[in-house]
Amino acid sequence: MLAPAMAFFAFFGLVPLVGTLVLSFFDWNGLGTPAFSGLDNWTSVLQQSSMYHALWLTILMCIATFVVQFPLSLLIGVFMAGRQRYRAVLAVLYFLPLLFSATAIGIAFKNLLDPNFGLSNALHFGLLQQDWLGSPTLAFWVVIAVVSWCFIPFHSLLYQAGARQIPQSLYEAAQLDGAGRVRCFFSITLPQLKYTIVTSTTLMIVGTLTAFDLIYVMTNGGPGDATRILPVDMYLQGFKSNDMGVASVIAVILIVLGLTFSLVLNRLSGSDRMESQMEGM
Repeated sequence: MLAPAMAFFAFFGLVPLVGTLVLSFFDWNGLGTPAFSGLDNWTSVLQQSSMYHALWLTILMCIATFVVQFPLSLLIGVFMAGRQRYRAVLAVLYFLPLLFSATAIGIAFKNLLDPNFGLSNALHFGLLQQDWLGSPTLAFWVVIAVVSWCFIPFHSLLYQAGARQIPQSLYEAAQLDGAGRVRCFFSITLPQLKYTIVTSTTLMIVGTLTAFDLIYVMTNGGPGDATRILPVDMYLQGFKSNDMGVASVIAVILIVLGLTFSLVLNRLSGSDRMESQMEGM
């Protein structure tokens, strides 16, 4: 029964990964015949200070997006898990970003934040009159804000589904003991959402490690290299500099980084020993 799924995964998942690893040992411009170069590509990448700068920006973006997305998506998801009718109406507004493509969102925010034709020029509001995407310091944090805005609704859906699976009897028993909403949240909701938090956090990190289209459309990795994280650096090396070997090395580094983060999260959380938290199981 698993054979078709495993074959599909092997063909579209494992084969490209192996191909990328093999290509990292070749010199190829994307058009001619690849020439074996041994460890030259790896030596070149590991000696570039720009690669370590991109790696640092990638790790910093993973941490920053988690700090922004986790509390907001958790609170929104738990709030939307309620049964009141007005929450269904609000859910439509919260989940609107899921309906738009990353490219469309990037173009929209790039135009809205344009210092000459965007909101700053239209509203003449002092705080908005800044070159948001032209400043190396501001651009990085603006990208984090936009990325978080895009993906908070997705993670809110995960927490909403997880919160609705929590047995109501736990809350009823806590309320009989005099526990309020805040106490119930920290003593019941958070512990019961443990594995949902692990899953959501893993997806947040993997999503940040593969974030490319939104950042490329908004800043193209700039200004300078202020937003040139590893996925953007990989694209620019492969398709702008026509060096597929170096781009493959960066891709392998990204894969190792993602796997390392995922394994560490699973180990620390104990999610590799997941047990059911449902009643009667």
